Amino acid sequence: MRSVWRFIASVLIVSGLLLLADVAITLVWQEPISALIAQRAQSRLSGQLRTLDRLSAADARALANARSNRLAALAQREQSRVGSGGALGRIRLPTLHRSYVVVQGTDSASLRKGPGHYPDTPLPGEPGTVAVAGHRTTYLAPFKTINDLHPGDPVVLEMPYGTFTYRVQESRIVEPSALWVTRNVGYPRLVLSACHPLYSASQRIVVFARLAAPIDEESRAASNSTTATSSASATTSTASQ
Repeated sequence: MRSVWRFIASVLIVSGLLLLADVAITLVWQEPISALIAQRAQSRLSGQLRTLDRLSAADARALANARSNRLAALAQREQSRVGSGGALGRIRLPTLHRSYVVVQGTDSASLRKGPGHYPDTPLPGEPGTVAVAGHRTTYLAPFKTINDLHPGDPVVLEMPYGTFTYRVQESRIVEPSALWVTRNVGYPRLVLSACHPLYSASQRIVVFARLAAPIDEESRAASNSTTATSSASATTSTASQ
């Protein structure tokens, strides 16, 4: 009987130590088990995004409207064909050294994979406010440090049909019921939202950013082609001297 009690005590001690270790790692970094789950999901989503890139390139060639209309049409097409939890694009936070695939949807299952786009808000390229939510302590904690974003910092959304750079305007702490943050303010805007404070869902931290530079795929390709031509010309000129 003593050996049984010793075994039970050992199991309880080890379990307690593991729980304490999990809490310590979560406080210092993020919750490790959910991070592993989300990392695997992000890897799968990256594959989906590459497929979406190829499909959207074909769509882009089929649309010959003015650039602004073309971007809106491509955004609407992507919005209609990507289901809940599917890969939409990639968000980059250069000053925070973070980059994640963004999924469609803000339900629990979708947010376990990465930052989620509010389906009832537009995509980049359409008029209005684009809204993206993310966890701060679990599932890779993509928005853990968005409180460190400052006015002027870039937030980049790389969509299959174009790249959109936003500049941070401000951050606010609001109530969970503050739906006004996603309203149309008359110019292209992005909001990032997450629970606040850390380890609590009592409030929300919202980062507001204004569109600075949309670049569609044709313009990016032309820019890269011009850069390559200029570099080649410079090399030829140097070689001839």
